[in-house]
Amino acid sequence: MKYVEEPHWLRWARELQAIAQNGLLYAQNPFDQERYARLREIAAEIWAQQTGSDRSTVLNLFCEQTGYATPKVDVRGVVFDGDRLLLVREASDGGWTLPGGWADPNESPGEAAVREIFEESGYRTRPVKLLAVYDRSKHGHSTFFPFHIYKLFIRCELIGGQPACSHETSGVQFYTRAGLAGLPLSESRTTFAQLQRMFAHAENPDWPADLD
Repeated sequence: MKYVEEPHWLRWARELQAIAQNGLLYAQNPFDQERYARLREIAAEIWAQQTGSDRSTVLNLFCEQTGYATPKVDVRGVVFDGDRLLLVREASDGGWTLPGGWADPNESPGEAAVREIFEESGYRTRPVKLLAVYDRSKHGHSTFFPFHIYKLFIRCELIGGQPACSHETSGVQFYTRAGLAGLPLSESRTTFAQLQRMFAHAENPDWPADLD
C-alpha cells in the first residue's frame, strides 16, 4: 500500500497561515495587520492553486481561525472484542476506520473517544489507556489537510451497546488482524500501519504509548 508524503508546499502554506494568524492576534500597528492579512491570503492562494480548491473558500476557512494557532486534536477509539478490532465504514468515502473525530471543548481525550465510538458505532465503552500520540503529517495519510493535526489513539473497553450506524457511518464491524488484508480503508483517517500497530499494542499490553 502506497502512501503520499506531504509536499513542501503544504508545510509552507500551513506555516504561513499560522504566522499570519498569530501576527493578527498580536499586531497593533495597522500596517503590520495589513501585512499579516496579505500573508494569510498568500497561504490561501498556495493551497487553492495546488489543490484546485476555490480561493475564496480556502481564505474564509483561514479567516475563521482566530487566537493563537495550535494543532487540532483528532481522537481515535481502539476497541477490541477478543482478537477483533472495531472499525466503522465512513459514509463519505466508503472506507473503514477506527471510530473517531475532533475532540470538543470541555472534553477530556477519553471522553472524546467514548463519545465518538458511541456516535459512530452504537457501542458503549470506557477509556483504559493512551496507546499513541501521532503527528498526522509524519504518518503518510492519503489526503492533505490545511492545519496541523495530532492524532490520539485511546484503548477503550467494551461495556455495552449494540452496532448502529449514524449519519457519518454506513457499517460497523469487528475485524481480526488477518481480516484487514485487502480491506478498503478511509486512509485520511486511519492507515493500515496504524491498525497493525494497534493490534501489536493489544498483544503487548505493557508497552508504553507511542510518541512522535
